[in-house]
Amino acid sequence: MKIKVAVMFGGKSVEHEVSIISGIQAIANMDTDRYDILPIYITKQNEMYIGDNIGDINAYKNIDNLLKESQRVIMVNEDGHVKLLSFPFKLFKKPREIKIDVAFPIVHGTNVEDGTLQGFLKLLGLPFVGCDVTASAIGMDKYIMKTVLKDNNIPVLDCLHYTTADYKNINQMIENIEKELGYPVIVKPINLGSSVGIGLANDKNELLSAIDDAFLYANKVLVEHGIKNLREINCAVLGDVNEAIASECEEPLHKDEILSYEDKYLSNAKGGSKGMASVQRKLPADLTVEMREKIRSMAVEAFKQLGCNGVARIDFMIDEDNGSLYFNEINTIPGSLAFYLWEPIGMPYKELLNRLIDLALKRKREEENITFSFDTNILSMQSKGGFKGFKNAK
Repeated sequence: MKIKVAVMFGGKSVEHEVSIISGIQAIANMDTDRYDILPIYITKQNEMYIGDNIGDINAYKNIDNLLKESQRVIMVNEDGHVKLLSFPFKLFKKPREIKIDVAFPIVHGTNVEDGTLQGFLKLLGLPFVGCDVTASAIGMDKYIMKTVLKDNNIPVLDCLHYTTADYKNINQMIENIEKELGYPVIVKPINLGSSVGIGLANDKNELLSAIDDAFLYANKVLVEHGIKNLREINCAVLGDVNEAIASECEEPLHKDEILSYEDKYLSNAKGGSKGMASVQRKLPADLTVEMREKIRSMAVEAFKQLGCNGVARIDFMIDEDNGSLYFNEINTIPGSLAFYLWEPIGMPYKELLNRLIDLALKRKREEENITFSFDTNILSMQSKGGFKGFKNAK
């Protein structure tokens, strides 16, 4: 019997459209001999839909029409099985039911990639591909991620972080940035990907503009010193905390001083974007043998230290002035699942997808051996003096 895989994409995120591309791209490459694939589109209102055209990229040119001809569904756990039920329920009519074996979230950004969707699936008891709740949340928060890696001796750039409360004293904020970091600086929303809201500032006016832009997308921002002679290198990792392997390295090419959303997704958009797979890049990157292996080794170590699972793409920075290598950020569900980084080392996209689903089912088997509850019930102690005895039972 085939494994029923629910491929989930979309969601309430500024990276909504990128997720649609990544999700449908993956569906087109999945092993239909092994899996029964069910595409699930999550709207920007976080409503889930299934239907004949949900897996057709062309249908998303008119999402209103797509939803009219599709069926809204909800997920429930019943009798130990996770099912999709047609919704809203209709009087005197039993809702349509579809059992699911494993979820495959291919989502990007806040409200979906940051542990929110993973927590929902975890609560339902449905095995899912990719990082768990904790690793997803840490990977999305650039400041927390940096502190974890720094504690584990993985080099990262020093940074400052601010909230909307700090913005009330914007002049002091700018003065502190100039004093601690100097120019140029990079300003980023603390929990977004796809280069959304990222700005480079070379002076006070540009810094103010970059801060304003970043705060449009998040209530916390990160500021770090900008490397003047920067070279960016990306590497993907596949596996879990016990065993993981690194992909080939790439050097993305871009028009501006930093890789933008347009570079990633719109530069080759004629006839429809292919997501991150369409980015201009050097693959493999032109690196010495020593630097290539240093990057690949550091990528695996960072992946494990962050507690990741599945596939992640890690972006590195090389300071060409002194040769220093820095971890930049991790994408726990990378655009296009970074399949293009695995093909050069002999792993086709279909095999990558198979391994990701295998990892999800492996984690489920391992979790079944962990005790999550006790048979005792402390509420039964009410008959033995009520709850007064708990006042000092901290």
